[in-house]
Amino acid sequence: MEQLTLRRPDDWHLHLRDGAMLRAVLPETARHFARAIVMPNLVPPVVTLADAMAYRDRILAALPAGAAFDPLMTLYLTEGTDPADVAAAAASGVVKAVKLYPAGATTNSASGVRDLTKVMPVLEKMAEIGLPLCTHGEVTTPEVDIFDREAVFIDTVLAPLRRRLPELRVVMEHITTEEGAAYAAEAGDGLAATITTHHLIINRNHILAGGIRPHYYCLPVAKREKHRLALRRAATSGNPRYFLGTDSAPHVDALKEHACGCAGCFTATNTMPLLAHVFEQEAALDRLEAFASLNGPAFYRLPVNEGTIRLEKRPDPCVWPEKILSEAGPVTIFNPGFPVHWHVVA
Repeated sequence: MEQLTLRRPDDWHLHLRDGAMLRAVLPETARHFARAIVMPNLVPPVVTLADAMAYRDRILAALPAGAAFDPLMTLYLTEGTDPADVAAAAASGVVKAVKLYPAGATTNSASGVRDLTKVMPVLEKMAEIGLPLCTHGEVTTPEVDIFDREAVFIDTVLAPLRRRLPELRVVMEHITTEEGAAYAAEAGDGLAATITTHHLIINRNHILAGGIRPHYYCLPVAKREKHRLALRRAATSGNPRYFLGTDSAPHVDALKEHACGCAGCFTATNTMPLLAHVFEQEAALDRLEAFASLNGPAFYRLPVNEGTIRLEKRPDPCVWPEKILSEAGPVTIFNPGFPVHWHVVA
């Protein structure tokens, strides 16, 4: 197959940041994606409906002229979140999910949840009204190895929560392990999982072998090769429980290339060519549309996009900038380390 036409895709896990960074990175997503679930871990975080509406206004104001992009907002779950405000946020149509960050799990997660029992009234309200919970699925207790955090979260947090609240609709965001893929495959209809672009391409050797490579460092951290292969099997399987959430997470180079570097891979610019490359390698190009364009809207109970995107395989490799420039500094675009021949042409 040399040409591929898909319904316009969505990104079901995206970091846009704010201010100068928002203005720099938003065009990279709006170029190819019609919608995105926008993460709320700003400083301060997006906690209330009023916060979400104000942030959405800032995103729309930063859109390039003529761009068609709909930001789907989320609330940051804290131990002080008001169930009534969450219900109002869902009723408004502006907020499509609530995000659970275990405190200390990732960038700007210090305000996250330490004691799940303190947010049960919110989760019960969400189960009642059908509002999805997006989970950063890692425990943060220091005795758990960083490479085991996802599996332990499933066993000790997610599975007990779903037994207690079986009606709660849950997205396991950015799964990184064989265990995560298996749990999603075996769960009931109220659970789905997003998979990032970069976790389909890199394993932990890319970060650590031959020197530390900070632009491959992300959270959840990339795991062993067997886990990468499990994610590729899941993403390309056609199973509607899996869909794209890039977790594209921009940081300026000065904060990535640092003694205590920030976690995140910036993939908004080149995700669609990279996905076509991966799906072709797995002999699954006919399933790319489901992963990128169909499964996510089905879970979130939203219509599929009307527009299309067309990719074409060419002898010449794709060329994208090494960096994009923001007023805060340069941001390095994810480099897969191999040539990619699928081009977005329309």
